Amino acid sequence: MILNISGRTDIIAFYSKWFINRYEAGYVDVRNPFNPKLISRINFKDVDALMFCTKNPLPILDYLPNIHKPLIFHVTLTPYKNDIEPYVPNKKDIINALKKLSSLIGIDNLYLRYDPIFISPKYNLNYHLKAFNKMCSLLKGYVNKIIISFLDDYKNVRENINILNYRPLTNEDYKIIGSNFSRIAKENNMTVQTCCEEHNLSEYGFIVGDCLSHEQAYILTGKKYPNWKARKNSNCNCVQMVDIGYYNSCPHLCKYCYANYNATNIKNNYHNHNPSSSLLIGDIKPDDIIKPRTK
Repeated sequence: MILNISGRTDIIAFYSKWFINRYEAGYVDVRNPFNPKLISRINFKDVDALMFCTKNPLPILDYLPNIHKPLIFHVTLTPYKNDIEPYVPNKKDIINALKKLSSLIGIDNLYLRYDPIFISPKYNLNYHLKAFNKMCSLLKGYVNKIIISFLDDYKNVRENINILNYRPLTNEDYKIIGSNFSRIAKENNMTVQTCCEEHNLSEYGFIVGDCLSHEQAYILTGKKYPNWKARKNSNCNCVQMVDIGYYNSCPHLCKYCYANYNATNIKNNYHNHNPSSSLLIGDIKPDDIIKPRTK
């Protein structure tokens, strides 16, 4: 089993101490988002590897030497300011954290995500080209794989349309992004990749791959896994993972986020977090049904 930590919220940025508590306790409980009374109990002895997804790896850096599992990091670094990402830390701090992370886990286990990309009067094409070039030049030698994606029509995106102020991308936009990002990445000894994008930019040298491919999973664990069942209706070929996060619980409050879509719930869920609980949000209730999960 591979744990995804997490596509539902930024556990590393806001709940690292909880995760370390669970790792040391030897198990973690995950409430089913579609059947809240059903809880999966995962023992870390059944976990083959950990995939961390975060905008801020700083809170877990000091704990990493004590995690004795194969691991991989996806760190999202975008050029938006606090109108779009109100509570993401200073990007210079994240750059420094990425450099330290690379030295701790190795460059081959670190993916940089520049996503989602959207175009607006404030964040225009030229802005993105300059930001991408600066990011790559600062991280040359520390990162060699970048994944990009484009803005999707999530509920949160629609609710924040006046703040995002984005426009649809044209074929010329994709050409400019594709040709320039590919060139910049190559100049900095990096590859650039899309995953599940209609415009995959392969004609400009982009790799068309997966967030966690079967090949990478085998390198990490020496095991083979099926495709991720939760994404069976998409073009995703990522390996099966188990997400231990909780929707509507990320205080970054990014205006484009797919996992946050109810401001009241976000506030309440964050308030109901107990670092000592086996659950990320809340505690076990008497009528909860706990079932072991091994794969």
